[in-house]
Amino acid sequence: MFGFKKKSQTPRELVGQLDRYIVGQARAKRAVSIAIRNRWRRQQLPEDLRGEVAPKNILMIGSTGVGKTEIARRLAKLTEAPFIKVEATKYTEVGYYGRDVESMVRELVENSITLIRSKEKKRVETEARDRTEDRLLDLLAPRPKAYEFQPEGTEGSAVETVEVETSSYERTRAKMKDMLVAEELEERQIELTIEQKSQPVMMGGVGMEQMDMDFQGMLEKIIPKNTVNRSLTVAEARKVIFDQECESLLDTEKINELAIQQAQDMGIIFLDELDKVIASDGKGADVSRQGVQRDLLPIVEGTTVQTKYGYVKTDHVLFVAAGAFHKNQPSDLMPELQGRFPIRVELDDLTKDDFVQILTEPKNSLTRQYAALLKTEGVELEFTQDAVEALAEYAFQVNQTTQNIGARRLYTILEQLLEDLSFEAPDMKMGRVEINGKYVSDRLAAIADDEDLSRFIL
Repeated sequence: MFGFKKKSQTPRELVGQLDRYIVGQARAKRAVSIAIRNRWRRQQLPEDLRGEVAPKNILMIGSTGVGKTEIARRLAKLTEAPFIKVEATKYTEVGYYGRDVESMVRELVENSITLIRSKEKKRVETEARDRTEDRLLDLLAPRPKAYEFQPEGTEGSAVETVEVETSSYERTRAKMKDMLVAEELEERQIELTIEQKSQPVMMGGVGMEQMDMDFQGMLEKIIPKNTVNRSLTVAEARKVIFDQECESLLDTEKINELAIQQAQDMGIIFLDELDKVIASDGKGADVSRQGVQRDLLPIVEGTTVQTKYGYVKTDHVLFVAAGAFHKNQPSDLMPELQGRFPIRVELDDLTKDDFVQILTEPKNSLTRQYAALLKTEGVELEFTQDAVEALAEYAFQVNQTTQNIGARRLYTILEQLLEDLSFEAPDMKMGRVEINGKYVSDRLAAIADDEDLSRFIL
């Protein structure tokens, strides 16, 4: 079975990996790392006890842009677990508007199937490449066919079969193979039969997702497959044939079975904006919001959801919920739902020092991203330390005086800072540009000081 490795990463190792991408929020990192390790520990238990251990769901509380989603998403990548992020506000009680809450489980299974197929495809890759090469050779140098004839003076069924000389063909095929391996035939045109996929049928409405998938599968079985002959280069045909051979080597039933098992044991559902489904003092959508909580409850508690691939139990799916909870408190949620999130973690608002670290330390830091983007135009972009300090200060101050959007403020500030440079870069051809503190002040000071402008621009 794919998924949990024999030697799972320890919580300390997971936190160390998260530190490479996410600044601060040590408590949240520790909480999710322990929850992931507990899932591995559960797998080591005897089967009779394993089913009794419930996942320790987590509720993250913090402003937008402080790293809630990124922590969960990075953790899923590190553990190779099926992961989906959903917004609580896009669901609603059945009978109102929105989507059926069970659709999140179906999306999780689809994600799990994608992961399993990717791993299985790597496993059969070598054999698929060998088959691809053989099929290309058959198209480039077709095998000679035997022919039949009736000798003179014979009657009835006295037919002889003559095999065509194959030694010369084998020599030709060997030469073709050498040329194919050396990529000397990449532009040669060949005819290839390709199966055309039917267009998906879209059906709208609450609770229609499952019917949509089932109806599509039924149509694919009823409608005959349509094939067309296309003229492709060898380079184009290689990709098409490789995909075809991979498909023929994959065991779809086995993949679906493993995917369901992995979704049940390793799946992570990140439920964002949970505070937005708390009923407010007013009326209107409050009935629907309470309905969302009631419909979420059985999914989080543990239920069985029907999908096109089979039944999926959510008893051991890890739910990580998040919300700002500015106007409400977690205690305003339904008591039953509160009890299903035993681990509460409050994330810290970002400080100026945090912004400095975000700009420079992570492997995918924003300064590295922008430098790499402009390098494609031949421009060497460098940020001095005082420029980084100035950017961090502006981000912190604007967050304090306007809406606090956390690290996302850095994106808006950097876009404003580099707007002229990004526009002129294609015409600069080559050159080195240094962004220093003075350049940052010249570009941002007037905007940041004008509260009305900073509200709309920054």
